[in-house]
Amino acid sequence: MTISLTLGTLGGYALARSTYRYAFWFLLTALIFRAMPPITLVSGYLPVFFEWNIWGYLPTAIIVLVAINQLFTLWMLHSFSRNIPQDLDESAMVHGCTRFQAFRHVIIPVMWPGVITTGLFSFLLAYNDFAVTAMILDKQNQTMMPKIASFLGTTQIKGNVTFAVAAVVSTTAPLFLLMMFFQRQIVSGLTAGAVKG
Repeated sequence: MTISLTLGTLGGYALARSTYRYAFWFLLTALIFRAMPPITLVSGYLPVFFEWNIWGYLPTAIIVLVAINQLFTLWMLHSFSRNIPQDLDESAMVHGCTRFQAFRHVIIPVMWPGVITTGLFSFLLAYNDFAVTAMILDKQNQTMMPKIASFLGTTQIKGNVTFAVAAVVSTTAPLFLLMMFFQRQIVSGLTAGAVKG
């Protein structure tokens, strides 16, 4: 999530302020790849991972999840950046800021609710991912979703319902706490740009 947000914030701001035609085509290509099922992309990665002997490692799964979710964060943060007037950048640079300083000290505080909202959605996409992490990681270092899914399969045979309920609660508890903690930023981020004038 941190890597996706960092790259997505910089890339979304750059594409929103770009005057070149390639920005539109780049975003359109990103949307096409995001619309594809992630499992089709991962199946193309697997032969390379086996050949380089990097299958089953957590950094490999992080790279793949960032590559899949980066397109979503780029689109979201591009939309938030476009809603910020370009006068803010120009005013900051008139007062002596560089382009990056204007982005860091002026633009980021304004688009912070959008960054929080995009980060939470990116976290949910990676957290709830089952197929990609189940394919890339082995049983020793699987993430929570494949591990709990395989655990729930064993509880059906043994009939231990208490462990199944505990597994489901442990899955949803972190998401519930995150949503409660960032509730205000989520609401303001989702409604940003809805009313103008």
